[in-house]
Amino acid sequence: MSNGFLNAAVPRRNRYLLMRHGHSQANAQGLIVSTPECGLTAFGLSPQGVSQLDALLLDWCWPVPTRILHSDFLRTTETAARVAAHFELPLQREPRLRERHFGDLEGQADDRYPRVWALDARSAEHVEHGVESVASVARRMQAVIETLEHSLDGETVLLVSHGDPLQILLTALEGRPLSRHRDREPLAPASLTVLQ
Repeated sequence: MSNGFLNAAVPRRNRYLLMRHGHSQANAQGLIVSTPECGLTAFGLSPQGVSQLDALLLDWCWPVPTRILHSDFLRTTETAARVAAHFELPLQREPRLRERHFGDLEGQADDRYPRVWALDARSAEHVEHGVESVASVARRMQAVIETLEHSLDGETVLLVSHGDPLQILLTALEGRPLSRHRDREPLAPASLTVLQ
């Protein structure tokens, strides 16, 4: 599944594929899992997520990656590992691609996300409920691309991350207000977006 092609105003030295992890055990259980304490070693891919990735790799229609960087959460690591095995590539952990921290909502039902998103729409700087601000997520996600732009040239880099961080990154790269990140079509599990 593709969420479309975005044209950057400034040419990049590398091509980037942004991928949300496959359907996870947290998705299946309807839980918010956003801390390293829970996300690094538990809540990996669900059977549905494994099937999604198998289908995606069977019908791969995007540029072939030359490098894969991934959030070190289990669900993103397992997603990236399946792609890496398919293309015989090494993996590189990148903690800046981690899930957005949802503070006091950790471990609660995922029907609480809209509460945070409503606050996001008022201010990209808010940290109510102890959540990581949208602005902070945007800075760390953009810093990954900036680092790669300074260190690589002519590569096709697959970045495997999470729904909210990728939505926020795409909003930032489009030059739209970060408070509007939920205006974008939500990124489905195991979806790819190509930055041109």
